[in-house]
Amino acid sequence: MIFDPIADMISAVKNGYMSNKNIIKVSFSSYKEQIARVLLEENYLMGVDVIEAKGKEKKTLALKLKYENKKPAITDIKQVSKTSLRVYLPYRHLPKVLGGLGTSVISTPKGVVSTRQAKKLHMGGEIICNVW
Repeated sequence: MIFDPIADMISAVKNGYMSNKNIIKVSFSSYKEQIARVLLEENYLMGVDVIEAKGKEKKTLALKLKYENKKPAITDIKQVSKTSLRVYLPYRHLPKVLGGLGTSVISTPKGVVSTRQAKKLHMGGEIICNVW
């Protein structure tokens, strides 16, 4: 059985927007939190909160979804790198999502950043997902 926590998070975000939820909760990991912070910086989310564990409960990540005039901020989000096939690109070949209207979330040696930040840093890396 293959378990991909990033794919689960992406599906939760997509399903949350499709069902017009205000907040979704996903299991916590620092990598997921970094991805969520990039989405927050790029104005695809309204907020990211870490809910601390009580007793035997595990930490969770609460993502506040953003809507503009009752339309979701994210039209679609697609995972690029998967557990079976990782996609790495140098900064010169980073994709333009929808001709620059969207963004990619990239894992670089300096951390998880957006396409715009990766180009400023002159760093490529693993393409996690495309968002528009």
